[in-house]
This record gives sequence, structure tokens and C-alpha cells, in this order.
Amino acid sequence: MQFGPFLKKSLPKYLFIIPAFLFVVIFMLYPIFYNIFISFQDVTIMNLKGDKSFIGVENYRQIFQDERFLLSLKNTVIYTVSCIVFQLSIGFLLALFFNQQFPMRNFFRSILLLAWMTPLVITGTLFKWLYDVDYGVLNYLLIQIGLISEPINWLGQQSTALMAIIVTNIWIGIPFNMILLLSALQALPSDVYEAAKIDGASRIQSFFKITLPLMKPATLVVLVLGIIYTFKVFDIILIMTGGGPVNATQVLPFFGYELAFVNFKFSLSGAVATIILVILTVISLIYLYLIRKEESM
Repeated sequence: MQFGPFLKKSLPKYLFIIPAFLFVVIFMLYPIFYNIFISFQDVTIMNLKGDKSFIGVENYRQIFQDERFLLSLKNTVIYTVSCIVFQLSIGFLLALFFNQQFPMRNFFRSILLLAWMTPLVITGTLFKWLYDVDYGVLNYLLIQIGLISEPINWLGQQSTALMAIIVTNIWIGIPFNMILLLSALQALPSDVYEAAKIDGASRIQSFFKITLPLMKPATLVVLVLGIIYTFKVFDIILIMTGGGPVNATQVLPFFGYELAFVNFKFSLSGAVATIILVILTVISLIYLYLIRKEESM
């Protein structure tokens, strides 16, 4: 094979790839590897521009011994599991509902998407007003219908702050789950349902024997995307509670943010970010394993 004709034929293809390759290397791979690198060093605001000493796994030892890390990990797991369970289940029910034919179906589906399309800054501020102890609509409605006798400080007390954040994120994430699951439902083959109907299968039997098994790959995709998106929550915590009260809504990403930009302990923050990366990588590998297992069946 002559090198000249091959280069002339293939060079334009590689020129199209180079911008995307550079973007991935500069803005994704380099920050990830640099973050992992500094997590094994002692980097603070004092030596950020100077020499940095290598300290091995000392940062990870400090992180795992920190009570705030353990609390943040617990809050992150509770937050992620609670949000995913309700987002996926309610989103699936709405997808089944909007998969039916009825007037103005597309209009109502578009209205529901507004919850997901609205910027989180606006959504977080809106729910912060709704939860307000003095003039919040939620307290007003609950008092009017007799469920509570006095206003509840939803975001200002430890017992309710995390729950209030979870409800907010569930409201945000339901449309995302609904639209993806609805797309998968509409792609299911209709002839399978027609054959099941001819054989005398009821709608409930068709749902459990046909719909759920065929929806398993799409559900796994939505589940993994939801876990990754929810696990790295930051902006809504910053807007609504700032991690308080008394670390009641402290989660891993916000804990890492405080270490880096409040306490200026960049190496400890890098260790937290690396731990988050490892957790999400493990989840992604489990997803790939399940997908390959599903395809091999």
C-alpha cells in the first residue's frame, strides 16, 4: 500500500475528528487525570503555585475519617435512591398514560416538559419560596386543609430539609424519565400485542409478560442516566440550603466544593471528586455488564 494515496484519502476524515478529540482531551481527560494527580499531593492555597509534596493516600485516609464525608455519603445515597425510585415509577406511569390516544395529548406532554427544561436556578428559587416558613404557599395550603396547625420551616430544620430537596428534584426529573420511557414504549412492536390479544391475553398480562420485558433495556438506560445525574447534584443544594441546616443536606459534590473553594484544601477536594468518579464508574460498569448479559440471552 502506498502511503501517499492512503494519506490523501484518509487525511480529511482525521481532520474532522481532531477538533472533537482535542475537546475531549483538553476539557475532559486532562481535568480528570489532573484531579486524580493532585489527590495524592498536599495542595492548598499556600502552595498552589509552588512545589507540592507527594503524600500518597493520606488525603483519602483523612477523607474517610471525616464525619462530614460519611454524612455526605449517607445523604447522597438517600437522596439518589429516593429520587430515582419516585422519578422512575411516576415517569413510567406517565409514559403509559401518554402512550394512549386522547385529545391534546401532545400539548399536555409539552407542558410537563417545562419542569425539566426550566433552569435549576429558577426551579430552586421557586421551590424555596414555596417552602418558605413565613409566606410559602405550601404551609398556607396545609394549614387551610387542616393537616398542620402552624407553619413548618421545611428548609430550616434537619428533619425536613433533605426531604424537601428530594421532593423538588423528583418534580424536576419526572419529565426526563417520562419522555425517554415514552419513546421506548412507542418503539415497541405492535404485532406482539396483537398476537397476545388473539391468544386471549388481558391488558394486565400483556403489561407484565410483554411490556416490562421489552422495556428492560430502555429502563436500564434511564436508570443509569438518572443515578449519574442525581448522584452529582450540586446546584439545587447550593440554591436552596447551601448544605444546611447543620449539614442536613450536605452531599458529596457540595462537600468537595466546600473543601476546594471555602476551605481551599484542593487535594482533599480532589480526593472527594475521585471517590465520586470511582462510584459512578462502578455503576456504569454494572450497567454495561447487565446490557451485555441482556444481549447475550
